[in-house]
Order: sequence, then C-alpha cells, then structure tokens
Amino acid sequence: MTTTRARSRRAAVAGRPERWELRIDVAPGPSASQRASPRDNFAAYAAYAWPRLVCTARLLTGGGRAAEHLARATLAETYARRRRIPRKDADFHVRRTLVRRYLRLARRRSVGAGHRTPLLGMLANLPARQRVVLVLRYGEGLAESEIAQMLGCSVGAVTSYTRRGLAALADCPRAEPVDES
Repeated sequence: MTTTRARSRRAAVAGRPERWELRIDVAPGPSASQRASPRDNFAAYAAYAWPRLVCTARLLTGGGRAAEHLARATLAETYARRRRIPRKDADFHVRRTLVRRYLRLARRRSVGAGHRTPLLGMLANLPARQRVVLVLRYGEGLAESEIAQMLGCSVGAVTSYTRRGLAALADCPRAEPVDES
C-alpha cells in the first residue's frame, strides 16, 4: 500500500496551491470468471475476499486485531445471508456489509487505537463517514454512485464527504509512525 502526491492540473493552471490526492495501490484480483461466489462455494469465496477485506478494514479501523475481527465478522454475516446474495453482486454486498458493520461499531465506540503508518493516523482523525468514503473511493477505487448506493445516501453527499475529508487530510499535521521497540 503506497500513497503518492500528485499535483492537480487545474491547480497548476490556475496558480492555486497543490492538492493532495490519496492513492492506494492494491494488487488486482482475479477476473470475474475466476472468482467464487458465496452462494456456490463459500470457503473459496472467503479465501478470495479475505485479503481485500482485511486491507479495507485496516484502513477503516486503524489496523490491528480490530481490522481482522471486522473482516471475520463480515464474512460470518455474509455466510448467514449467502442465499440472498446475487451472484453478480457478491463483492458489492460483502463490501457493504463491512462498511455498515464498521459504521455501527464507530457509533458505539472509538475504533482502533494504534496507528503504525502516518496514513492510518490521519484517517483516524476523520469522522467515520468521511473515512469510509475516502477508503472506498481511493482505496477500493469505487465510483461515487457505487458509494452512494452502498451508504444509502445521495451522490452529492458522497462528493461532500470526499471534499471535506480531503480538506481535513490536507490540514492534518503529519503523524509519526508508532515505533514498536
């Protein structure tokens, strides 16, 4: 997972200050024909989905055991509802379950305490919905319409969460990684 800084073309032309863009590189998964469906073979689907779920959960919770617990609970809930999940939209439903589960946890208590990277530390300072939108938009590469459908809100709300989240990240001081020694 890497983050890079890119200068906006519009900012360069207009003479405005640089804008930070959050980019997270994740290895591409198998093609649609190679993927398992939770309806057909749940064990194969869980093995396929686990790395991506844990990566997304780490960005949401700040890492550690909370991320693995969130991903495991998501797969358990998916297993219980696997007969109702359409074959074509399995990834969408699993991702939506992860996000909704995280938002429920975030309402109850503060999730994630130790942040090992500056990115996780900066994301931890954001409100839960802004964090979810930024992780799904830049970490998972989803379109704003897909995020809106997943969160049950309008595309304009997703745009607003994205804009406010990026502005908060730009204002956030650089966090230092935690040294475990």
